[in-house]
Amino acid sequence: MSTALQFDPIRLPPHCVELRKEVRAFLRQEIAAGTFDPHGNESGDMFNRAFSKKVGAKGWIGITWPKKYGGQERSFLERYVITEEFSAHNAPAKLHFTADRQSGPVLIKYASEAIKADILPRITRGECCFGIGMSEPNSGSDLFAASTKATKTDGGYLINGTKVWTSNAHQADYMIALFRTSPATKENRRHGLTSFLVDMKSKGLTINPIYNLTGLHDFNEVVLENMFVSDGNVLGEIDGAWKQATSELAYERSGPERFLETFAVMIELVRVLGDKPDMRAAEALGRLVAQLHTMRRMSVSVNGMLQAGKDPTVEAAVVKDLGTVWEQKLPHRARDIAAFVENDDLRNRAAFEEQLAFATMIAPKLTLQGGTTEVLRGIIARGLGLR
Repeated sequence: MSTALQFDPIRLPPHCVELRKEVRAFLRQEIAAGTFDPHGNESGDMFNRAFSKKVGAKGWIGITWPKKYGGQERSFLERYVITEEFSAHNAPAKLHFTADRQSGPVLIKYASEAIKADILPRITRGECCFGIGMSEPNSGSDLFAASTKATKTDGGYLINGTKVWTSNAHQADYMIALFRTSPATKENRRHGLTSFLVDMKSKGLTINPIYNLTGLHDFNEVVLENMFVSDGNVLGEIDGAWKQATSELAYERSGPERFLETFAVMIELVRVLGDKPDMRAAEALGRLVAQLHTMRRMSVSVNGMLQAGKDPTVEAAVVKDLGTVWEQKLPHRARDIAAFVENDDLRNRAAFEEQLAFATMIAPKLTLQGGTTEVLRGIIARGLGLR
């Protein structure tokens, strides 16, 4: 069924502006204390347990969640402000970020009360890390083709198969994963997938690192061999997790982190150009700023739509597609813009070149994580009735 793309014209309200000031003051304090370097890159310690606990103490993890689970029952737009500031400042939030963004909301919707009462407060305190087990070696981002099998046994399921590109699996306490509990049907290729909560310390689970071009360990292969998962860890409907998964991906694909991962390149580009760039450089920089602002408006809109209880799956796919392609191309554009700039401040130039090198090497992963460009464009085309 086709639908028209709809980005609601949403502006951040005054209380979000006040929250932004509070978040910036907190981050400046942490930077001054040497907790992290806002001009560094991911080669630093992005898993900072002490920092995550401080964020939790502020009430900024699970900020939209019910208070009985440690949340604040505040808005998605307030969460947007926190995410945007943390991303722009390069804050070390990886420990809690995935759990805050999507795993917690999934548990709130589909987990048992016992699981919610146990895990959600730990997430909000900054003590619990999650990974997402969706992609597989032979299917990539095509979740319809997932083949990791969950076979019913006494009291639960035995899991056999492999997940790949699993971000932060080596750090995670839990993983929310899609496993095949029944074959797909000719009438419904989406049938047969079920969502499970997996304890990453489970017997039969092996984590193999996948290093990117920078030598950093972010992605992983997760091999599951007769791993037992109890019936109580089934999340939602047996064989009907596809709708759950697409709803979850709306959270994953729509945030500002989808166009700010190489933002440090733009900061260093501005420094290299100086306060009086020539007409060519000023025009090129203006185009980048205009593109960034457009994506930001779209991202704010999707978060406002989530706040309103809507399901902006297609709009989130648009934000993710545009955002990751833009941040992937940013290092090359920045290099071209700065190519003929004379700059006597060697420190600025060195920092710029360092960020360019790092961003160029991580660029291939950007359009992979959260769904490949090809899969996203298929979702968008289907939503528009083009396929």
